[in-house]
Order: sequence, then structure tokens, then C-alpha cells
Amino acid sequence: MSELGPGDVRRIDTPPIAVFNVEGALFAISDICTHAEASLSEGHVDGQTVECPLHGACFDLRTGEALTPPATEPVQVFAVVLQDEDVYVEVESD
Repeated sequence: MSELGPGDVRRIDTPPIAVFNVEGALFAISDICTHAEASLSEGHVDGQTVECPLHGACFDLRTGEALTPPATEPVQVFAVVLQDEDVYVEVESD
């Protein structure tokens, strides 16, 4: 986990997922804002929320809930597993 230290964010491309390290707690959400096509991994993190860099909608990193307009739909959340020093995101396959 040394490559994802506190305050760091990493983007996974397929599917687009943003992984956040907030004071040692790991969160993974869909990287695409539900209001507009913007990358949440490029947004501002404040505590356990991230603000979309395009229109300022905020999302809860724990639940994916849209907290402020203009977003009204939540983003998908993913389970994060830490094994040794490796970070894994559980993605359901169709």
C-alpha cells in the first residue's frame, strides 16, 4: 500500500474506478460523476466526500450517495481488500 498513501487517489481505467486513501481508510467508487462525464479521481477530497471537478456535486466515499446538486443519483461503490501490501477492488462480472 506504499504506492497509495494517505491523501492519495488512483484511477483504474477498466471499468473506471477511483480508489481513495483517506487517513488510511480505503474507498473505491465509480470514477464517473452521475451528473456529467467528469472524473471524480480529479476532484477535491474533504474528509469522506469528494467534490466533482466539473460542477461541484459532492459524493460520500463510503456510500456513493450524491450529497449536493447538481448530482441526484449515487455513484457505485466497490469493496476494497488489502492483502499484504496489495490493494484489490472487487468488481462484479456480468
